[in-house]
Amino acid sequence: MLLFAIRHGQTDWNAERRLQGQKDVDINDIGRAQARGNGAQLAAILGAHPEDFDFVASPLARTRETMELVRAAMGLPRDGYRTDERLVEVSFGSWEGHTLRELKATQRERIDERKRSKWDFIPPGDFAESYEILSWRVGSWLQSLDRPTVCVTHGGVIRAFFRLIADVSKEEAAEIEIRQDRILKIDLKQKVVGWVE
Repeated sequence: MLLFAIRHGQTDWNAERRLQGQKDVDINDIGRAQARGNGAQLAAILGAHPEDFDFVASPLARTRETMELVRAAMGLPRDGYRTDERLVEVSFGSWEGHTLRELKATQRERIDERKRSKWDFIPPGDFAESYEILSWRVGSWLQSLDRPTVCVTHGGVIRAFFRLIADVSKEEAAEIEIRQDRILKIDLKQKVVGWVE
């Protein structure tokens, strides 16, 4: 069974290197171009039978707009997808909206703690998560899949895919570059994860 995963298009906060987490930030014009490009590539990959795939997005605005642009570029109805809360980005708690540089000025010890164990680190604030905690709900979503799927989600969720499916180490999964202009192809049966060229 195949899973194609796309990270949402760029937002202004991405460009400023702000921790977005679960804040609802819209994509920008670069992000819209990335979404259209991914849609054109995905259309070529799926060919004449995109209806064989389930289309699922995180419910945040940046992932929904990306999914709608992907589908439009494929010649599909923009609204022909569903959302799933388990695909929402990791929560950075009270750090959301800040850059690491800004946080370093007042919370250097916590930033150093995060550097030492990024996968397991839980930021301060209500409902904050580590990547490990995120991977629990991502694992639940993966277990629920019953047909080939295209999902539009977030960088943290894609990191969890690498960890859960390809058994990438915590250290590597926490540092993998998750680009917004690439499509990740996952063979769930063979446990093979790789970027589409």
